[in-house]
Amino acid sequence: MMIGQQTAQMDDGILSLVREERRKALSPREWQFRLRGYGYAIRDEDGTQVLTRLPRGEAVGILPADMS
Repeated sequence: MMIGQQTAQMDDGILSLVREERRKALSPREWQFRLRGYGYAIRDEDGTQVLTRLPRGEAVGILPADMS
């Protein structure tokens, strides 16, 4: 699935939440678990991390490279 231009930029509130949860998590696995609690998941597409909404997997936006 290709990420469209409109999903490349993520809402600042969502990005802030994702960053805060990453800061709290001890590992990438815990981070992904914490995000599931908010209804989000991370999908890897050709080395790019894409934030998606659960349960359908709709793309929200591309995560910055520093969040890997």
